[in-house]
Amino acid sequence: MTSVPPALSANATFIRPSNFYINGFYNIPHTNYYFAFLCIVYAVTVLGNSFIMCTIYLARTLHTAKYIAVFNLALSDLGGSSALIPQLIDTFLFKNQLISYEACLANMFFVLFFMTLQSLTLLVMAYDRVVAICFPLRYNAIVTKAAMTLIIVITWIFSVTIIALLVALITRLSFCRSVIIDSYFCDHGPTYILACNDKFINYFMAILCFVVLACVPTILITISYICIGIALMKISHGLERKKAMKTCTSHLILVSLFYLPFFATNMASLTSSLKANDRIINSTLTQTLPPMLNPIIYTLKTEEVMQAVKVLYKRTKAVVKRSMPSGQAIHP
Repeated sequence: MTSVPPALSANATFIRPSNFYINGFYNIPHTNYYFAFLCIVYAVTVLGNSFIMCTIYLARTLHTAKYIAVFNLALSDLGGSSALIPQLIDTFLFKNQLISYEACLANMFFVLFFMTLQSLTLLVMAYDRVVAICFPLRYNAIVTKAAMTLIIVITWIFSVTIIALLVALITRLSFCRSVIIDSYFCDHGPTYILACNDKFINYFMAILCFVVLACVPTILITISYICIGIALMKISHGLERKKAMKTCTSHLILVSLFYLPFFATNMASLTSSLKANDRIINSTLTQTLPPMLNPIIYTLKTEEVMQAVKVLYKRTKAVVKRSMPSGQAIHP
């Protein structure tokens, strides 16, 4: 494929392209089926996460500190999928692979921002679980709604700040050779490596963000579950231990779904000759499947949510029954 020539700026020593060209999914047969699959994934993601958020908002029993974090995870899942999948479908299914410089940076910001928020929210949820099991008598005093709200606000501010800085540093780069991005969105790594001036600060920020936003949360979550495991071994009654473990099951599944494929794809890219298209498909699945599965797991695996859904269903059914004219029956 021939290079798409960048539009030169007024200053000949610094070249800022007017457009980038997204080159992912190159020469893969039958990609339309994959994009149709992603459309279904996105529809399920929107419905599932909207359902979880509405349930938490409407059910008073779920107005607790723990479910503030769950609500935030659903919101970040919905935002992340909305930032990625519609743009990806428009880019490749409808062949709009040319994207303006400003739109590319915006796409980069929102996709990476919501990924960061997902990672930090899983860490916050681990903090909630470790306090609940290791310090059960002090849980209500430590993890209050006000404290959890403050923590979530801090994660938003931190995520916006670090990703805005990461993206802003792209604007100092000059793109004098190629503007073809070998990825499925305006990803940071495949974009900054195209620059022809000094990009060490961009490389440093990429490594820093990977460590701080992926490795550190994973280590802290692992440590939290080691503490939880030690606390569970001290519980003598088997029934209480089983009940405590059950409260962690959903979170552990969410953590596994988010981090394991992410690290596996990155490790495969570094340690083996993983083809670009294979990396792109693995990465898109890593980013799109967990947001779809998270609300399903929380609905099916969490007793409190299931109970709240049943109560809301009965309440809605009663309201509909009262609003219907007399003499008409509601059939199940």
